[in-house]
Parts: sequence; structure tokens; C-alpha cells
Amino acid sequence: MHAEKGDRLLVHGRIVGQRDRVAEVVEVLGESGKPPYRVRFEDGHETIMSPGPDTVVRHPDQATG
Repeated sequence: MHAEKGDRLLVHGRIVGQRDRVAEVVEVLGESGKPPYRVRFEDGHETIMSPGPDTVVRHPDQATG
């Protein structure tokens, strides 16, 4: 996985009824864009995470949908 500051991480829900979550990468802590990342979720919560296989990187220039 490779992400840069400003990218968005789409974290898919793991159980039925759990919605997907979106987090903005505010700082890359790994080398050359690799995890871990400091992220800010839609509700303002910030954390450090190393995303798993249920996460997709969305770059700002990619169309959403």
C-alpha cells in the first residue's frame, strides 16, 4: 500500500450493517509512502493506523463513486 498526505483511505465495513468509513491521511509515518499513517476520520477522530486488506487508497485526482 502506498499513500500520500491528502489521500483518502476507504475502510470497508467488516460485518453486515457496518458502514464504510473514510479517513484522510494527514501524515505518512512509514518510508516512501508506506504505513503507518496518521489519519483523520469524518467525525474528526485522529489515530495512527496500518491499513489492512479491507482498505482502499483514493488519491485526490481519482473520481469518486
